Amino acid sequence: MLTASDIYHGYDGEPVFENVSLSVTPGEVVAIIGPSGVGKSTLLRLLALFDAPDRGAVEYDGTDVWTVSERRRLELRRRIGMVFQEASLFDASVRRNAEYGLRVRESWTDRLRREFADLVGQRNGTGAEIEALETVGLREKVDQDAASLSGGEAQRVAFARALAYDPDVLLLDEPTSDLDPRNTALIEDAVLKARDREIGVAIATHDMHQAERVADRVAVLLENDIIEVGPTEGVFESPTDDRTRKFIDGELIY
Repeated sequence: MLTASDIYHGYDGEPVFENVSLSVTPGEVVAIIGPSGVGKSTLLRLLALFDAPDRGAVEYDGTDVWTVSERRRLELRRRIGMVFQEASLFDASVRRNAEYGLRVRESWTDRLRREFADLVGQRNGTGAEIEALETVGLREKVDQDAASLSGGEAQRVAFARALAYDPDVLLLDEPTSDLDPRNTALIEDAVLKARDREIGVAIATHDMHQAERVADRVAVLLENDIIEVGPTEGVFESPTDDRTRKFIDGELIY
């Protein structure tokens, strides 16, 4: 379990959020909704262990990650995958991009074996990166240059790259914000497949219909706090906080 407990974080003395608590458990999808600029991306960066909160704790299986050694924190960070809003791919094949996370987590011996197999052409059509590409519907493009992909295909490769090393937790920052319906549907399907593999998924999205489609729980981030969190149907159909209702109905203007 990945948990943020009573975290405060801000910039230049101004809080982004205060006393925020949220957990991501295995085999569930948590959607974080809220207006642009409210701090959804910042919250994901804290959960990804990129940044430390100013106050409060981020815990991984009960361990406060900012009280352990840097080496131990790196080990924990490597159990977390993150997909950003913009896909950043290397100038290489789709396969090389999809397996990048695997390579950096391998021992030097295993990495050299992989590089040698590439050099002599002994790689076959199997492996975790191939399974991940199949999950996002890109198995047939495994040898294609990543630079030739469409924007939606590139984002699906970025998703496969995070999925290939079988993380415990997968964090998604507006992963479909600029995508067409087909690519959006394929990524949403991959999110549900990740959940079925007992991966905990947190997705920050401004698309409330997407949250309804994929999330088991929804957290509403407004006014420097998570004002409500609960089962998706309950949050959308009978929210306990009137601000949630107004936000969902479009009555709150930012």
